[in-house]
Amino acid sequence: MRPSKLLTLPEAIGRFVPDDSSVALGLSLESLIPFAAGHELIRQRKRHLTLIGPISDILFDQLIGAGCARRVRAAWVGNVITGSCYNLRRGVESGVLEMEDHSNLTLALGLRAGAMGVSFMPARTALGSDLFKTNIGLKVITCPFSGDRLTAVAAINPDVAFIHVQRADEFGNAHAWGNLGVTRDACLASRHIIITAEEIVAPDVIRSDPNRVITPGFRVSAVVHRPWGAHPAPVPGHYNRDHQAFIDYRGASQTLEGFDEWQRCWVDAVGSPEDYLDLLGTDRAAGLALKNHAPSAPADFGY
Repeated sequence: MRPSKLLTLPEAIGRFVPDDSSVALGLSLESLIPFAAGHELIRQRKRHLTLIGPISDILFDQLIGAGCARRVRAAWVGNVITGSCYNLRRGVESGVLEMEDHSNLTLALGLRAGAMGVSFMPARTALGSDLFKTNIGLKVITCPFSGDRLTAVAAINPDVAFIHVQRADEFGNAHAWGNLGVTRDACLASRHIIITAEEIVAPDVIRSDPNRVITPGFRVSAVVHRPWGAHPAPVPGHYNRDHQAFIDYRGASQTLEGFDEWQRCWVDAVGSPEDYLDLLGTDRAAGLALKNHAPSAPADFGY
């Protein structure tokens, strides 16, 4: 009998994310961002984290503002609705936050190298750019076969990858759909994987569509049932982006005092998923419900 990997979010983070960890978040770009997991990192007052991700939206900014982050390895950190993220700006300008600049492609290649177990991936990207100024994981090399000038992108191996999915079973096998970004490579490159899921389903449901499994369950350290675990980011098939949340956060985070008040309300005072839904409110949640359904065509895996 396989042991269940179903834990609460505080248990999962307390067990697998010590201070000084490198954590990958926001791996599906603008959707499926694991905000609930990020907020639990804040509540547990994790410190000196390295944040890794291509497009983290405001989650990285929240972790920076809460004092959790020491270093950021990312292609873009900002507010997808309004532009700048103010905690990131304050951290960089004050010198307390270390930045390793990437393009989306160099970050993807670093995770691909980590997933493959090799030390780097060669590419033509980034040559002539300023990325080399802050990123020691980029080196200019000469191809031994063609003599071409290439970029070597060093492998990235996070300690923990956080992913949010539509459904998972208690053993860590999970289905995700929509834009997956670099999720699969990040999972394979990471030491631990913590999954938060909108639904926990029977293993037969996962086995019915094996091609949709995002990462094999034996690689997963913990799975957490967390409805609305990506809000205010969208989850395809479940709820839409909460545009107002991003606008409100822009206003709140312009000052340190405003951010502290936002954190007390939306993070520190939230002790359970039910607390979060109460704070969100039924009318606002209903307004994010799907307006149109677009189910995929069924696939026959018969033999």
